[in-house]
Amino acid sequence: MEKLTDTEEYKRDMLIKKIEHAVETMRLSELEAVAYDLFVKGYLSEP
Repeated sequence: MEKLTDTEEYKRDMLIKKIEHAVETMRLSELEAVAYDLFVKGYLSEP
């Protein structure tokens, strides 16, 4: 991963927090759909 500027790092941290909050409110079926999508795109090694 390339070195991020302070602004980019801040934006990245804020996006991670928003995503974490969204994930915490999802039902199992929604989490499974997200996990499958991440798997298909190569971000997870197994769904």
